[in-house]
Amino acid sequence: MASWADEISAIIEKNIAGFGGSETETASVGTVISVQDGIARVYGLQDVKYLELVEFPRTGIMGLAFNLEEETVSCPILGDYTHIQEDDEVRTTGRVISVPVGDALIGRVVSPLGEPLDDKGPINTDKTRLVERVAPGVITRQQVDTPVQTGLKAIDSMIPIGRGQRELIIGDRQTGKSAIAIDTIINQKGKDLICIYVAIGQKNSTVARTVEILEQHGAMEHTIVVVASASEPAPLKYLAPYSGCAIGEEFMETGRDALIVYDDLSKHAEAYRNISLIIRRPPGREAYPGDVFYLHSRLLERAARLNKDYGGGSLTALPIVETRANDISAYIPTNVISITDGQIFLETDLFNAGIRPAVNVGLSVSRVGSNAQSRAMRQVAGTLRLDLAQFRELAAFAQFASDLDKATRNRLERGQRLTEILKQPQYAPVSVEKQVMIIYAANSGYLDDVPLDKIAAWETAFYRYMDANHPEIGEAIVEKSVTGKEKMSDDLLKQLNAAIEEYKKTAAPREDEAAQAKKAEEARKAAAQGASTSGSGNEEPAEQANQAR
Repeated sequence: MASWADEISAIIEKNIAGFGGSETETASVGTVISVQDGIARVYGLQDVKYLELVEFPRTGIMGLAFNLEEETVSCPILGDYTHIQEDDEVRTTGRVISVPVGDALIGRVVSPLGEPLDDKGPINTDKTRLVERVAPGVITRQQVDTPVQTGLKAIDSMIPIGRGQRELIIGDRQTGKSAIAIDTIINQKGKDLICIYVAIGQKNSTVARTVEILEQHGAMEHTIVVVASASEPAPLKYLAPYSGCAIGEEFMETGRDALIVYDDLSKHAEAYRNISLIIRRPPGREAYPGDVFYLHSRLLERAARLNKDYGGGSLTALPIVETRANDISAYIPTNVISITDGQIFLETDLFNAGIRPAVNVGLSVSRVGSNAQSRAMRQVAGTLRLDLAQFRELAAFAQFASDLDKATRNRLERGQRLTEILKQPQYAPVSVEKQVMIIYAANSGYLDDVPLDKIAAWETAFYRYMDANHPEIGEAIVEKSVTGKEKMSDDLLKQLNAAIEEYKKTAAPREDEAAQAKKAEEARKAAAQGASTSGSGNEEPAEQANQAR
């Protein structure tokens, strides 16, 4: 009979033999010493890494190791912080914060942590990507040379956006900033561009309306919506753009093209300011911390166009920033302007005057320029920006002039018509070949005799006429000068001229007889007034001559 000592020895030997078979899990443990506005200050957690997820086991809520100090760690809480109490236990997880990525997210509405918010079931993907990553280096990039067609005539013709570019949309509230981004997303239907819309600090009702609009226009089939609403804690608003960028990078690094909209970075900066003030980072200008420039630069630098050796994909960024009283010299606007490759500046006065999109051509710029335009658009819109700028200067001067010569009047008339054709209703993007045709018609003087209040009807009827009677012209423009790199040939321009003249003779909206009679009467009165003015002008020198004699 074996002794007790032998049995104990056997048990010990068995335990020793199996000791290396399973890995021992370790976790640093800390204790919450205070909770303030969504930030937990934790004592302990000696082995925690920056941006590592930490768990509060009593509630199951997760946090983020954000500020690593000598004795404590400040952890923004990714959830309802009211359930966290002093003396709660905190454990490290060993996982740096990441987000699910891949095609499974297309068509979904998700939180900054990748959790579904749209009641369409779980997201079936096993791929994840770190939320914070270093931007692609110079060697991996290539020149921006492929356009992102927004479907907006004013932008595609004068402020073109290229794939891999960062173009800021800036302006006061209620000037149509989000509308430009949503129109751009809608215009990608049927194309090869995947869109990510990041809503930061917006009301849930606003986000729901945006998603509904995208669904009505069939745009959710190529769109991912990342939401950190106004009711969410500041840490989730801080994370949202980085999570959206990580989702977009997955498409870029697999050789595809993606577009990401950050709506908006003003609220993102405010969320970061809230976190920084609570964890007592020194405040600077406008109470923002000193690294608020780095906050946005490291985000926007991740937008790029990779060269063929690295897959040839691209990530285009459209950040939105809100100004106050059109002040683009404030802290956050100047920061983001200096980071991006151009800006689209929307002005309240233009918006209220009915010019929509309310783009200020003088302050808006694309630093990529015509490299990001199709050949056809470059050919017809090359002087459009300059023509409009000259028109606005001339219009300001003409307000104080009593009579204008014929050349000045003609230039003003042409400028008014160019302004009219660049107006566009919301959620109605125009294909690039139609943009080329209408801008060509305006530049060639075919709209000079069309009354201003008839321009919109003339344009709509013109599109219908070209689709019904001359679809081959639009197809040729796309094939040769949009998809291809050739100029529109003289033969193609002759066909376009003939089609426009034929349309004007047969199908263009015409003035009714009453309007024509009224116009003729006004012209007759103006001529009579001009004759009487010139007659009185001739009498005065004669009278002066008689007095002299």
